[in-house]
Amino acid sequence: MIRTHTNLLRLKLLFILCAIVALPQAQAQTAADLTKLDAYYQKALKDWDVPGMAIAIVKNDSVIFAKGYGVLDNKKGGQVDANTVFGIASNSKAYTAAALATLVDAGKINWKDKVKKYVPGLQLYDPFVTENLTIEDLLSHRAGFKTYSGDLLWYNTTYSRAEIIRRMRYLKPVYNFRDGYGYSNLMFITAGQVIENVSGETWENYIKETFLQPLGMSRTYISVNDLKGVSNVASPHGFDENKKPYATTQVAWDNWNPAAGIFTSVNQQAQWMRLQLNQGTYKGKRIFSENASRNMWAAHNPMPISKRAEELVPSTHFAAAGLGWFVSDYEGRKLVYHGGGHEGMNSRTVLVPEEKLGIVILTNSMSSIMAPLANYTIDQFLGVQNGRDWSQFNLNAAAQAKKAQEKAEEKKSKEKKKTAKPARDLNEYTGTYRSQLYGDATITLKNGKLELQLVPAPTLGGTLNFWQHEIFDLDWKNKYALLHPTKVRFLVGEDGSIAEMRLDSNNPDFHFDELEFVKVKSKTSARQ
Repeated sequence: MIRTHTNLLRLKLLFILCAIVALPQAQAQTAADLTKLDAYYQKALKDWDVPGMAIAIVKNDSVIFAKGYGVLDNKKGGQVDANTVFGIASNSKAYTAAALATLVDAGKINWKDKVKKYVPGLQLYDPFVTENLTIEDLLSHRAGFKTYSGDLLWYNTTYSRAEIIRRMRYLKPVYNFRDGYGYSNLMFITAGQVIENVSGETWENYIKETFLQPLGMSRTYISVNDLKGVSNVASPHGFDENKKPYATTQVAWDNWNPAAGIFTSVNQQAQWMRLQLNQGTYKGKRIFSENASRNMWAAHNPMPISKRAEELVPSTHFAAAGLGWFVSDYEGRKLVYHGGGHEGMNSRTVLVPEEKLGIVILTNSMSSIMAPLANYTIDQFLGVQNGRDWSQFNLNAAAQAKKAQEKAEEKKSKEKKKTAKPARDLNEYTGTYRSQLYGDATITLKNGKLELQLVPAPTLGGTLNFWQHEIFDLDWKNKYALLHPTKVRFLVGEDGSIAEMRLDSNNPDFHFDELEFVKVKSKTSARQ
């Protein structure tokens, strides 16, 4: 009896232990209610006032959900579906990293190779960084630049990628090499140049041949120019003065393609997620090695978790830049993810490798709807009990931020002008101003108004309206969604004449303060 009782106890203990061990797996295999998710997405679309979006979910190497919501254009209509083409912007960076991975697998380069070996003309502000910058550095945002530094070099300019790289020598670092984080599109443009110089092909052709063709991504494009004649393409939308979305037009920025140039649909991006979740294999064909996948998903550049972030998502304990991806933890799982911000289109791709789960959300809006929808979707698949309503939570946070912004703008609007008109003749402001980094800008006088033109970017300029002192409000001639209210400030030299010009804008995407224009030629414009 004693032995039998002991055996029963052992069996019970074994059963309990097996149950405990199996619990995470059982939880992980929770089948999310796709009907519930569908309803959640529809509600979120209305709550966030997003014109259109599409979502696809990959699970265990199958596309189990793919659907579109809303309209292609909030003026012209058109239904979004799973084949609607959107700009995925910086989700393109993972393609560039993977392209380099294939060259590593082929023995043509190494991850730790010096970039200067393949881009001899590379010269950065710090000679030490110039000589020691590696391919891994290019892809992990640790070169020393602040986030978005130098992005005005590609934004609507006529500069080639080679010219952008040449001008990077004038960008000043804000932290020591490999001792900080600053998101850098320019480093990925440089990575594209490595691919071209090593492969002998354009970045565009290499991406098409290496990924798009093998994955059957025939409705994926690498230039706005390729969209001509293509049907079912979403229109980008900016925000008007009332924070309501309005449709804008696509602008071709081919000089940034290795950083953010791809256009695709969720059905197509789902194939890319299948390749990634299978660590380089697609339908049994090896595209890049498992070792390369591990390296791209490794934490190459640690990023701090703020106290506020800890409060918002207590289950996240680390975050870092990988190679073309970001990595962090969430509810005990590793996340591999990236976002994309095009002018008028935001997107997000999230992988949960342990669960063989991938989510892509593409929108024709500049809202932040993607992250909360991705978080909610992951919660459903992980079986998170009493999970947060991420959409409403983020809407509440956005409303608070909007209220604070409106309060600041109201205070600013009450500021009084100190003078009714400029103290000097407007002709004194005219002339050519030069930035070593950016190139020339001109100020001309037409019909009694000063006009600014940024020479490298023909569509960027506008009329100057006097504000106070030597400061003017810039009325941009093209209302691009990424442009914000901007002031033009003139600096006086020792002789009392206008010597320099600055563009001041509280713009989260572009650092106009980096341009530092110096007047190089005084020119009087005829009144027209």
